[in-house]
Amino acid sequence: MNIIVCLKQVPATTEVKMNKETNTLIRENNESIINPFDTYAVEEGLCIKDEHGGKVTALSMGMPFVADLLKETIALGVDEGVLLSDRAFAGADTLATSYALSMGVKKLGQYDLIICGKQATDGDTAQVGPSLAEKLGIPHTTYVRKIEEIREGYIRCQRMTEDGYEVIEMPLPAIITVVKEINEPRLPSIKNMMRAKKAVVSILTAEDVGADIEKCGLKGSPTQVVQTFVPVHNVNSEMIEGEPEEQAKKLVEKLLSMHFEKAV
Repeated sequence: MNIIVCLKQVPATTEVKMNKETNTLIRENNESIINPFDTYAVEEGLCIKDEHGGKVTALSMGMPFVADLLKETIALGVDEGVLLSDRAFAGADTLATSYALSMGVKKLGQYDLIICGKQATDGDTAQVGPSLAEKLGIPHTTYVRKIEEIREGYIRCQRMTEDGYEVIEMPLPAIITVVKEINEPRLPSIKNMMRAKKAVVSILTAEDVGADIEKCGLKGSPTQVVQTFVPVHNVNSEMIEGEPEEQAKKLVEKLLSMHFEKAV
């Protein structure tokens, strides 16, 4: 089976800076990691490869340094890393991102299954996987917690819901987005770590994949961030002293006074 795993780089910290002109994250000089949910996608791709054979390709869109993150997946057992990197891709929302990824997938050629993490920790939209499926014109299932069966041209999996799970059957090629309940990501092996050091990640531009510049980056993003701000939390603490009965009486009086102040 030919499996493509889509990855995203996300900030390794919540202390991030924003570009005031574009209202996008400043990713330069900020430590980045593979989106945690995508690590489960990588593991599931490798598990399928272990059972059915084939090839796993890690695909991402981002700045040149993301190539190093793709090498981390090669250290886990991924066969090849491909990075879409071009200034034209900068500032993309989920629609422009899924378009660029779809062009990258088409450039890669034949595939049987695309796996994504359920969402990215820096956006939490969970839109890219389904949108990518729409761009490619293939079926998809989200929140997959278990793959029950894969055979030629067919996949059956369990989709997690609030009340339990649904059993979904789809023809291949298809896309699934996975939740963390699906597996436990493996650690890199010495052999694969040595292979990753020598590996060369393919870097493709918008021109390389035949992407329409008007559909990429900020130009191709119908949604824009108008304003960003850091929430301010003011917490006032007050200690009530005395015996338990006295403390309870003072607390009730305090709560009543606060209630009346708000009412006025």
